[in-house]
Amino acid sequence: MGAAGVARLHGLFAAYKPPGLHWKHLRDTVELQLLKGLNARKPPAPQQRVRFLLGPVEGSEEKELTLTATSVPSLTNHPLVRGPAFTSLKIGMGHRLDVQASGVVVLGVGQGCSLLTDMYHAHLTKDYTVLGLLGKATDDFREDGRLVERTTYDHVTREKLDRILTVIQGSHQKALVTYSHLDLQTQEAYEMAVKGLIRPMNKSPMLVTGIRCLRFAPPEFLLEVQCMNETQKQLRSLVHEIGLALKTTAVCSHVRRTRDGCFTLDDALLRTQWNLNSIQDAIQAAAPRVAAELEKNLRLQLGTQQLQGPGWQGDNEGPSPALEGRTAGGAAVDKGQSCA
Repeated sequence: MGAAGVARLHGLFAAYKPPGLHWKHLRDTVELQLLKGLNARKPPAPQQRVRFLLGPVEGSEEKELTLTATSVPSLTNHPLVRGPAFTSLKIGMGHRLDVQASGVVVLGVGQGCSLLTDMYHAHLTKDYTVLGLLGKATDDFREDGRLVERTTYDHVTREKLDRILTVIQGSHQKALVTYSHLDLQTQEAYEMAVKGLIRPMNKSPMLVTGIRCLRFAPPEFLLEVQCMNETQKQLRSLVHEIGLALKTTAVCSHVRRTRDGCFTLDDALLRTQWNLNSIQDAIQAAAPRVAAELEKNLRLQLGTQQLQGPGWQGDNEGPSPALEGRTAGGAAVDKGQSCA
């Protein structure tokens, strides 16, 4: 089971991170459970070897000794002698979630770490549900942060909120076209824009491709956000900015990721499922979808390069320093993935 078990672990799978759990602890726990599963297999029967043992000669009354060829087990490969067969695994973490956030996180095992890099450069969109609370402002935009201000919100209606969300989505879609370096005068680029297939070519701030209100029950409101190149702090800052646009204040009480690329909540393994068999099955089930997603994105990247505007000359320096890695609220971007 050892070599075969490791062979079935190369790939990607999704896990569900509960709030309050650090992503490093999640990764270390997964590695520990995988090592336990790989090392828990029953050891093979020890090989036999011939040894010459000193013993009395049968039928001799004078207690003579002689060497007798005897087959004895070889303990060289016994776990108590050699130690565990597996002591470490290469586990990579995709788009991370901070301690307060929850939801889908993608992990790579072995050769799957290279797929994490491909997913990062693919600029795949992610879905979040963000719970906002009207009427107060804090220093870190979180509900449990240090209170800065309290405001009234009786004037806020669902129609006003929807209007603000439409403005936000429109401005971000315009920024997405800018960072994609596409010439929308071409028919192919226009069709990509209509289908929502445009991706930024290089680094960009958080870009919202879709946002809508799922529930409005003042002081609470629940948003569904599709975005890329985001951090959870930027999403909380977005809630704060929505509150200001509504002429009140708002804080974020919860951020939950419901989709990361082709992985959804249905694919995410719960804490009780972080074991060898469940992770092996999840990796094998996700492999065809991951391959199809990356292949589609590769075609889109090649098509985008052919449709770039005539003024674009391979912007290797990324966006301007004033915009690089920051939102309108000034929050820094941290989009890297970890592979240990």
